[in-house]
Amino acid sequence: MYTSLKEECYEANMQLPKLGLVLFTFGNVSAVDRQQGVFAIKPSGVPYDELTPYDIVICDYDAKVVEGTMRPSSDTKTHALLYKTWEKIGGISHTHSTHAVAWSQAGIDIPIFGTTHADHTHQDIPCAPH
Repeated sequence: MYTSLKEECYEANMQLPKLGLVLFTFGNVSAVDRQQGVFAIKPSGVPYDELTPYDIVICDYDAKVVEGTMRPSSDTKTHALLYKTWEKIGGISHTHSTHAVAWSQAGIDIPIFGTTHADHTHQDIPCAPH
């Protein structure tokens, strides 16, 4: 029923390893369908080279599985809350790139280092405590 949304989510997830943004099975992308009140997300623990569009799990904004046979990402509740809280979010990418993880472990906000960064935001990117 959600074939197009699953395909969109799958294609976005497949970009993560290609771009060096994830290692092993870590990280995920989700994509939302606001009209239907659902989002698609990568299943937990599935290697990217084995992932298919059929594996993608559809959940509602309460993180309940609507369609799919696999266990959704352990980040599903976070994605659900973000979609529920901010109506303009159209997708979420959760990466585990080496540099992002190292910076996150330091617990320091990411300052604006150059014009490319400043083209997209005018404030430091907050790093939440873990």
